[in-house]
Amino acid sequence: MTVSYTLEVANARFGGFTKLLFRWKGSIYRLIYKELLVFCGVYLFFSLFYRFMLTPNQREVFERVALYCDQFTNANFIPVLFLLGFYVTMAFNRWWGQYTSFPLPDNLMMVVSGNVHGVDERGRLLRRTLMRYANLSSVLILRSISTRVRRRFPTLDHVVEAGFMTTHELKLYASLHSDFNKYWMPLTWFSNLASRAREEGRVRDDIALRLLMDELNNYRSKCSLLFHYDWISIPLVYTQVVTIAVYSFFAFCVIGRQFLDPNKEHKEHRIDMYIPVFTLLQFFFYAGWLKVGELIINPFGEDDDDFETNQLIDRNIEVSMLAVDDMYQNLAPIEKDKYWTQRHFSIPYTLSTAAENLRPAFKGSTFDMRMSTEDLEIHLPADTPGKVQGNDVSSILLSGNGIKQGQRSPSLLEISSPSNDEEDGDYSPEDVTNASSLKDLEMALIRVPDEH
Repeated sequence: MTVSYTLEVANARFGGFTKLLFRWKGSIYRLIYKELLVFCGVYLFFSLFYRFMLTPNQREVFERVALYCDQFTNANFIPVLFLLGFYVTMAFNRWWGQYTSFPLPDNLMMVVSGNVHGVDERGRLLRRTLMRYANLSSVLILRSISTRVRRRFPTLDHVVEAGFMTTHELKLYASLHSDFNKYWMPLTWFSNLASRAREEGRVRDDIALRLLMDELNNYRSKCSLLFHYDWISIPLVYTQVVTIAVYSFFAFCVIGRQFLDPNKEHKEHRIDMYIPVFTLLQFFFYAGWLKVGELIINPFGEDDDDFETNQLIDRNIEVSMLAVDDMYQNLAPIEKDKYWTQRHFSIPYTLSTAAENLRPAFKGSTFDMRMSTEDLEIHLPADTPGKVQGNDVSSILLSGNGIKQGQRSPSLLEISSPSNDEEDGDYSPEDVTNASSLKDLEMALIRVPDEH
């Protein structure tokens, strides 16, 4: 069963992860405690062997061997961190890819429910059979890759007994001889049955049939991807390299990290602590990291955090039949919503969330940006003509020396009205009011110099 602790870490707070350290199920302690006990037992054996069972000459030889082994554990001759980090990252990406590739029938059942019509028994039979075929295909592929599903359905007769396949369909399935996995056969039945539904008019046009085929192919591709994830693993040589690196590192630590006689004043051996605290922590981290890679490299087993494949099968068949059968054309009466007569309304809050309503809405990171006077002033290029040409509104608005903060922007009437001392005549606001035609109004608003 997958161990979920999402609710407990919903809010970050002091010591938020501390309570998680005392869990046993799904914990690193449960995963690694056997290896840790073996390491402690071997270390204790060599410690007692060195202290009580060797002669002085033999102890001197042992100390030389211990110092020699310690060189390889402290000088990083074995790149454990690099190998483990890259390996676990690769295994995690593979683990997440397998989860996102799990064939869920949600999209397919929506398309079937909306495009395979008929309230009679024949229409209901078509919809339920189509979704049964889709779920049968996922059961067949999961039987091939998941130990949990294989234990649940050890033979195809168990699949028939569960209702995913009929006896006649089992005979058809067995009659097709192939050396490869035949999980795709029910999807072929789905395709043929959808084409028959189109001929019967249950699927009303070719666009709806195309939509059914597209969703079917998406579903089939996920089944195929799961099969290939199971077929093509992380190269065995890399798994072996990582495992050998970790185990050999701690094999050297068993001897190299022994506490030697402090009276002999060996380098970095001036104190005898008996218990190698930091070596045990190092073993906990490195060996635990290796165990994490071992755990997630194949999530279709029966570990604590492996995928709940049987529960997903139950969920998929249940929601599929509900969507295409019980929910087919099952609509509530269309009614006016609660705020039908209100143009502006607010959704109520509970007392515990009422404070959130007082927060201003986010309108963009630059909405409240402060502006200086120079930021607001409009600058015209040096080659801009002194007079506004034509009736371009944008050029009219850009004329002048700029708008300074705190001053009123000139109106279109003020900009376009020529000054009284120009040669071509005087225009005043009264001319706009007394204009009798569109042409007179245009001439009153904008004075066009005759440059041609």
